[in-house]
Amino acid sequence: MGNSKTLIVYYSRSGNTKTVAELIQEKVGGEIVQLETKEARPSNYQEEVAQNEQEQSANIEPELKTSIPDFKDYDRIFIGAPTWNMALPQAVITFMNSYDISGKVVIPFNTNGGYGVGSSFEQIKSSVSAAKVLEGFSVHGGEEVNGILLAIKGNGKTKVSQEIDTWLEKIGQSKK
Repeated sequence: MGNSKTLIVYYSRSGNTKTVAELIQEKVGGEIVQLETKEARPSNYQEEVAQNEQEQSANIEPELKTSIPDFKDYDRIFIGAPTWNMALPQAVITFMNSYDISGKVVIPFNTNGGYGVGSSFEQIKSSVSAAKVLEGFSVHGGEEVNGILLAIKGNGKTKVSQEIDTWLEKIGQSKK
């Protein structure tokens, strides 16, 4: 990607998506930013998912505490999120609707509890239709519903790191 300026933005609850974001940063460089909402989210997983489901149904976009003042300077944006209710967390929708992403290269990544990416990548594609969206990366992370929080650690983290290498090579985005 030559002299492109890279931003890795992610939303993470239990740390799995954060870990993937950090692994990507190790491989491609760039700035990393965690999306946080102004209003505190429920600490209980079931309550968090229920609140997000209500927000999805009512098209509510929670206000973000996170601000990226130099966003226009980035031309390659990795967007990461867990799958909730088979879709993106609403905070990610807020992010995509808050910034002009047109003309940028967008690269989605996802963690999930075993049910896959759901509609997350399609939501990203439709939200940033004036951007070039590359093939996304999805990996099974924790299963909070089963009490498994941070699953991408130790040997699992090494395996995910290798999978990320393969994905980045495939989409032509490897190396800093």
